[in-house]
Amino acid sequence: MSDPATIATRLEGLADVRVLVVGDVMLDQHVSGAVERVSPEAPIPVLRIEHEQSALGGAGNVARNVAALDGRASLLATVGGDDAGRRVRALLAAEHDIEPILIEVAGRPTTVKTRYLAGGQQLLRTDLDAPDGLPEQSRQDLAEAAVAALEVNDIVVLSDYAKGTLGETLLGDLIAAAGAAGKEVIADPKSPDFSRYAGVTLLTPNRAELELAGGRAITDDASAEAAARAVARQHGMAAMLLTRGAQGMTLVDLREAGEGVAHLPVQAREVFDVSGAGDTVVATMALARGAGCRLGEAAELANLTAGIVVGKVGTAVVYPGEVMAAVEGAGRAPEAKVLKLAPALDVVDRWRRQGERLVFTNGCFDLPHPGHVALLERARAAGDRLVVGLNSDASVARLKGSGRPIQGEAARATVLASFAAVDLVVIFAADTPRELIEALRPDLLVKGADYSLDQVVGADIVASYGGQVLLVELEPGHSTSQTIARLAAEGEE
Repeated sequence: MSDPATIATRLEGLADVRVLVVGDVMLDQHVSGAVERVSPEAPIPVLRIEHEQSALGGAGNVARNVAALDGRASLLATVGGDDAGRRVRALLAAEHDIEPILIEVAGRPTTVKTRYLAGGQQLLRTDLDAPDGLPEQSRQDLAEAAVAALEVNDIVVLSDYAKGTLGETLLGDLIAAAGAAGKEVIADPKSPDFSRYAGVTLLTPNRAELELAGGRAITDDASAEAAARAVARQHGMAAMLLTRGAQGMTLVDLREAGEGVAHLPVQAREVFDVSGAGDTVVATMALARGAGCRLGEAAELANLTAGIVVGKVGTAVVYPGEVMAAVEGAGRAPEAKVLKLAPALDVVDRWRRQGERLVFTNGCFDLPHPGHVALLERARAAGDRLVVGLNSDASVARLKGSGRPIQGEAARATVLASFAAVDLVVIFAADTPRELIEALRPDLLVKGADYSLDQVVGADIVASYGGQVLLVELEPGHSTSQTIARLAAEGEE
């Protein structure tokens, strides 16, 4: 594996690469809770629902992964004129680095996948599909929109979930149009007929898909290479990246001299859920190729991101900071606990699906003292995970006056993250953490007992969804302002 500095350079190169994602968009729903009994009606578990969340799936998850890695995506897909379609539009509206190009198909439902989970494990999945092909007018609309979008994007991803968006004629038209525009095409297949993807630059099947398409078993590195090479040659593909689960990945390159074949060992440390891992792989490959990486370099980066995403539950994305933490072996280092809001929400959602109780507190934490330590330890003891909202330098200056903070936000965040009681630190720029609390929705909001309940910012928000507010007694005689005043007085003597 390349050294951390090289990986960091490659990640920086992904910024603002434009990827056109065409394919089947879905609404992924996750319903999680606790199983405490068996139904008296049948030998099945009864799920007590505690949390429900919707996310973009299929081609939408590819686009989310592009955006999470600092790229820019144009998502071209179809939706129905139903409630699920409206929810897909709403989710896309919240993604600032994704340009939605959605074509509504009357009378055709939006694909919905609903997963039911308890303790982080899936109990059941239900699918609402529209397997029939598209009307001819919709196909033409897609083709015209794709040709227009090619002009402003660097590379194309075909995310085929076999839900009917990418019919054979449309696939051929898109591949031909991209070739004429000089744009590479990466396809993630679901159909066993790989002739549909003839002429793509790179195909990214998993082992089961390639075994079915190639008609041969894949048991080791040699058989993986042989199968990938044979199918790629048969269908005029420049390369194939085969994902092999616990055996890692195999890259076969028929075009670039010196590349040949590469077998990449698995990078995952823990595997909770492989759903959506292929989306992360294809998004990473597209960004890296768009940034000018060789196929081998792009595959190495994709192997890293895939190893991270399978450690998450449900449809998920990977952020550059997570990649660097994995490369540097810093998954538990203080810096790895300091996140921006978007990746923090991703982490919090994973905790919540695992049934963990989220605690939140906030403050300036300018000069940590025993009072801070006691507050953090008591807050953490009240739940399973503690998130600390930290005022930015600008907000501290507004609240405390000139000369504050004594330490910058990066230093304060690192010190906070070094405490064992703290699981996550999120810096916020507003004067109060109200918006942060609304986004995180903690089960428990903790402040010092020097506040009264009506003075706690966000108490009304937490109460509105059944959460609680806890006021804890502070260690007497400890205050940052008192410490600063005492130091100033000593300096004058």
